[in-house]
Amino acid sequence: MGSILVSSLPIIWRAEASEADYEQARVERIFNQRRPSRYPRAVVQATEEHHVVEAVQLAIQQRCRVSVRSGGHSWAAWSVRDDAILIDLGGYHFMSLNENDRVVTVSPSSTGNVLNGYLNAKGLMFAGGHCPDVGVGGFLLQGGMGWNCKNWGWACEQILAIDAVNAQGELVHCNAKQNSDLYWCARGAGPGFPGVVTKFYLQVRPSYSKMLSTAFFYPLSHYRTVMDWVTKISPGYDGDTEIVAVGATPPTELGIHEPCIMPLFVTFKDSEDEARAALAQANKSRPDGALLELVNQPTSLAKEYQNQAAANPKNHRYCAENAYICNDADVVTVLEEAFTTLPHPKAFSLWYSMNPCSRRSLPDMALSMQSDHYFALYTVWENESDDARCKAWVRDIMTKVERHSEGAYLGDSDFQVRRTKFWTDENATRLMELRRQLDPLGIICGYLDVEDGSGVNGLANDHEWT
Repeated sequence: MGSILVSSLPIIWRAEASEADYEQARVERIFNQRRPSRYPRAVVQATEEHHVVEAVQLAIQQRCRVSVRSGGHSWAAWSVRDDAILIDLGGYHFMSLNENDRVVTVSPSSTGNVLNGYLNAKGLMFAGGHCPDVGVGGFLLQGGMGWNCKNWGWACEQILAIDAVNAQGELVHCNAKQNSDLYWCARGAGPGFPGVVTKFYLQVRPSYSKMLSTAFFYPLSHYRTVMDWVTKISPGYDGDTEIVAVGATPPTELGIHEPCIMPLFVTFKDSEDEARAALAQANKSRPDGALLELVNQPTSLAKEYQNQAAANPKNHRYCAENAYICNDADVVTVLEEAFTTLPHPKAFSLWYSMNPCSRRSLPDMALSMQSDHYFALYTVWENESDDARCKAWVRDIMTKVERHSEGAYLGDSDFQVRRTKFWTDENATRLMELRRQLDPLGIICGYLDVEDGSGVNGLANDHEWT
């Protein structure tokens, strides 16, 4: 390719590689088996920070765009873009802990499971993504709805600084005082971040020596009673307890062979007595009629990661969508169809309690959309023949739900299918202006919308379907 930059890069060019090698590089580590029909010009399999610098400089020289793959878990495969240079960070590993300050420095492709395994040995944890194989990069850029987000806040609030390659191909350090515009964007811009992060500097917290969980399994005929109870009990509940309600078919080993409504409580404490006390309110007040009750079960982050992996199996096809339901909406009614008409035994619907986090002022950062009630659909199936039916079900549900929503979370969205509000109007305007200022040539791919046409303009922050 005639550039001194290329000689030092581990790069696979579409025009030169074998079809098998190129295809493996194109979709390697992409979680969703619904493979995109988009074809990068080349894939850089970065293993060092300087590879990222050189790849962006190469894209500038080639007059093409750059895309980034961190954990490969985005449902819409945002990293795979036509005629772009894809920087795959899967082989780039960096992790270092300052124990005195409780600050960990970590590369974007590091997963929550690996990061917490590293921190746990030091008596620390990071409230990262719930799925074990989610890389911290995309998760944090989107805001980071992590463990016990309702009480501990957004994971991106724990970003103290980043190192990033900007759209001019320069490696820069960014924090509240230095390159502060990039730092502002890094906490909530999602795939529209106008650069490539190479390191995050994260504040971590002490780990918890005792975790317990309680789960109740009710038939769908009890949906309204159960959802009314769990949505009312959540505000003001214990500050170290995560609360979620799931509509799904339980794991086969539990012996329940029908879809259920399942309230789940996970508490993080330092003693058995504290954990039991935290779960007592739910255990005592739960509605009658459960098919199964698993009360005060010993658990751990490792076990919770296993449960999440089982609910989100590899080598499957996915269609995800979400919404922040308005605080004054009739949540039980709005979500009833989504919880009771799932199109496949592996699909599930989720309500996640966000109060009190949703009721406090956020720091000055791009992330700005939230409500008391987060709702998401994770439609999971095996066969391509079910694609049309499952996607149509998601669209039908979301067309109705969006009427009662404030907006949506970037992480469980596909801008090719639905555009909605992801930020407050003020933050959306500022973010899109910063994208144009910091990346005027559109070197960083940004938001993958219909026909990948958003470019430097970014996304319109509007409810498309209403």
